[in-house]
Amino acid sequence: MVELRWTNEAQTWLRDIFDYIAAENPQAAASVVEGIYAKSQVLLRFPDVGYRYRQVEEGEIRILLYGHYRIAYLHRQDNESVDILGVFHGALDIDRYFP
Repeated sequence: MVELRWTNEAQTWLRDIFDYIAAENPQAAASVVEGIYAKSQVLLRFPDVGYRYRQVEEGEIRILLYGHYRIAYLHRQDNESVDILGVFHGALDIDRYFP
């Protein structure tokens, strides 16, 4: 089993998603954020479950889908850790964040 770490930027994305949805519906916001977090837990046992987005020096950036959201993560070559890099709405151009 790998160690799952959330970067500060990913935590900020998650808070922004919550705040945006909570402006209209706080219960829905909590549900979406909890769902994203729960979905990410699958990476503890199956770090290669997402599709490969890009190979980088440290490992592979992969994408795990949850509803309208993409959970971008780095599966490190050492196979000991996964870093959640960000959570993006499907409408966003993810290439802008990973040039």
